[in-house]
Amino acid sequence: MPADITAPKGTILVVDDNPTNIQVLFDVLSEIGYRVAIAKSGEAALQRVQSYHPDIILLDVMMPGIDGFETCQRLKADFATRDIPVIFMTALSDTVDKVKGLSLGAVDYITKPIQHEEALARIRVHLQLRESQKSLQQQTTELSQALDNLKQAQVQLVQSEKMSSLGQMMAGVAHEINNPVNFIYANLAPAKEYIKDLLNFIELYQECHPQPHPKIQDWMEEVDIDYLQADLPKLIDSLKLGSARIRQLVISLRNFSRLDESGTQVVDLHEGIESTLLLLQHRLKPRPEHPGIQVVRDYGQLLHVECYPSQLNQVFMNIFGNAIDSLEQRDQQRSLDQIRANPSKITIRTEHIPNEAIAICIADNGCGIEENVCSQMFEPFFTTKPIGKGTGLGLSISYQIVTQKHGGKIYCQSTPGMGSEFTIEIPVRQAVC
Repeated sequence: MPADITAPKGTILVVDDNPTNIQVLFDVLSEIGYRVAIAKSGEAALQRVQSYHPDIILLDVMMPGIDGFETCQRLKADFATRDIPVIFMTALSDTVDKVKGLSLGAVDYITKPIQHEEALARIRVHLQLRESQKSLQQQTTELSQALDNLKQAQVQLVQSEKMSSLGQMMAGVAHEINNPVNFIYANLAPAKEYIKDLLNFIELYQECHPQPHPKIQDWMEEVDIDYLQADLPKLIDSLKLGSARIRQLVISLRNFSRLDESGTQVVDLHEGIESTLLLLQHRLKPRPEHPGIQVVRDYGQLLHVECYPSQLNQVFMNIFGNAIDSLEQRDQQRSLDQIRANPSKITIRTEHIPNEAIAICIADNGCGIEENVCSQMFEPFFTTKPIGKGTGLGLSISYQIVTQKHGGKIYCQSTPGMGSEFTIEIPVRQAVC
């Protein structure tokens, strides 16, 4: 058999009490570059797996002592080994036995006598899926840790309103996430091609052998081969979609921080608004106890604006954050049916206005603000929130960013019990000093 130089390398534990079967599998797998460990009993397999940490286990069902089913059950009960894919090797054709093995956590069956090409194809597919799974698990762990760190940092940064430091942190997180996400995303395409080749092989086999052996026919019916062929590409597409969403989050983090700005930049303000909304998605999306906050966009055809993007993103973050706080405060006093009948909503409208300027209007249907509060809200340290919930600097800093850094205006109109609307007006081009 010619060596397959493209085969992914990995460690395979072969568990069988038949020396001939072990030798044949050892030779075949070693020839194409796999590292092969062997065990002649279930007890030995449980010991070997702790030493070799295999990427996949080929497990015989019928063995003296503890059989393959019991061995698989113990592997799946152990946190350290439960995620290792197990492929049963068996001459049993009974459906009950196959269902039992799959219910114990096995990912596949190889029927004895083993067909080498089929076995290698199955091993290759499950190793590729295992690698993708491990990469995604690692990425999920890293993202969870990064998000935990980000949340902790946000608590500290909100107290001092040091949003520039938050931007630096998010840019670093984005950089660290970017490479592994791109690795996963890039490898999903060849994984899909490998699976496509395997499915084409199955179709070719079905075409050349329209009347397969009864055992094969039973197996095809048992696993519902037609559904498997249709669903497997969809699973890969789902993984690709998830990776793409993570990549979009990375882009949003970069857009929000904009640490590369040493001066003004000409940008699309809609990108900054959308990046900020994406970072606040965890507060906007539906939850079991709340249907979520709707975001209505009424975007005009804006020219690109010369500005300090990260500073304006900070303004958007402050205003969106206050709107969400107001909506949450109102919804605490309403029943779920009342919220569904009159959903919490943030409306964003952008348009051109006279004198070569643009306006961004952000409105909510929350509690609203009293007139005397509106007149003070841009003053430093003024806040209506409880102690520990705000410093009173967010809107003050926003006012400075809009008026002093961009030569614009920011003001609020509000009706108590009806909601509030913040309007930001800034020139399309900054004045030359």
